[in-house]
Amino acid sequence: MSSIKQTILNITKATNAEEIEHIQTLWSGYGNISRYALTGSNLNTVIVKNIIYPNQTNHPRGWNTAVSHQRKVKSYQVETEWYKSFSDLCNDDCRIPKCYGTENIGEEQVIVLEDLDAAGFPVRKSDLTKDEVKICLKWLANFHATFLNIKPEGLWGSGTYWHLATRPDEFATMNDTPLKQVASEIDEILSNSKFQTLVHGDAKVANFCFSEDMLNVAAVDFQYVGGGCGMKDVAYLLGSCLTENECEVYESELLDFYFLELKSALNIKGIESISNKLEQEWRALYSIAWADFTRFLMGWMPTHQKLNAYSKLMVEKALNSIKKEQ
Repeated sequence: MSSIKQTILNITKATNAEEIEHIQTLWSGYGNISRYALTGSNLNTVIVKNIIYPNQTNHPRGWNTAVSHQRKVKSYQVETEWYKSFSDLCNDDCRIPKCYGTENIGEEQVIVLEDLDAAGFPVRKSDLTKDEVKICLKWLANFHATFLNIKPEGLWGSGTYWHLATRPDEFATMNDTPLKQVASEIDEILSNSKFQTLVHGDAKVANFCFSEDMLNVAAVDFQYVGGGCGMKDVAYLLGSCLTENECEVYESELLDFYFLELKSALNIKGIESISNKLEQEWRALYSIAWADFTRFLMGWMPTHQKLNAYSKLMVEKALNSIKKEQ
């Protein structure tokens, strides 16, 4: 019996576990995500994330560096810590898969998770309508309210996979532009915002699982969860699922909706009194957060489709706001 299979049996108390679907290979070949059918357990299926650190990495964009490797190693350690120490705080308003257990097997890591398809979230999308975006924004608002002022111990001090400290290689290749010149300042503004929460860190549409009726959503992939301003998640989400024209047309309505949901979530937690000050600060940081992600893209893949007219507009807005503060 394989060590992975034995681990699944130990965690789920099943008598047998069979891999029935290979869902995907992890980024750069760092393992696999599979669905297992169980026998002799109160669970029919589970999702198993098996992290294997390769001797040679195969990055899709050619970023095969020691920094890149160490970032990925830490990301899986962070995800394991997230499920162990933080995930129980999430409720149905920021639904995530239940974690049944984690285990290290030599150099490998195994995370056994709830099957969200079986739990009523079988739909995946690559783009969203405005109303569908709101479902995800409601999830983010509740997530950010849940983890407001919680210290990211064992997680990324600064959440997201693109924050400046983890991307020296990409920053070095970036052309010398006004954005590059203020990159450190942008990072400091986001890191030093008064209101800090935990950010999902990779809140793209592909990491959301929807119910059949598209009324409910759950989120997966917590490798880059950590401290930060909630606008990092919001800006990244909108860029992942809307066209540049939609981003511009719907910006005000979607931000209004997010902050309304955030206020509601803070009210439930008895801390509504801070919502106006929080909104005032975070609204001003929306373009800053967008510019921060744009900085990463300009070094990582300067031909990326997300480097569009709306991104340029957000960068200009961010640069102007920084000038006003100087």
